[in-house]
Amino acid sequence: MSDVKLNSYRFGFGEEPTDEMLLKLMKEVADEAKESNQKATEFYWNQMLDNIEKKKQIWSERIKSLLNA
Repeated sequence: MSDVKLNSYRFGFGEEPTDEMLLKLMKEVADEAKESNQKATEFYWNQMLDNIEKKKQIWSERIKSLLNA
């Protein structure tokens, strides 16, 4: 099935999608959801690692100030 035909289809009254259309639509949605999930997971872990580095720096400065007191 061509992408043009698939993209021109609109869910509504009167015309039922074919099994092929539904399969392709579900695959596209699943692919987009997977990509979105991967981006969100990557962002989450990068943010967490950044927070860990910031906390390490804070604690390092606190320890140094206690040792020098």
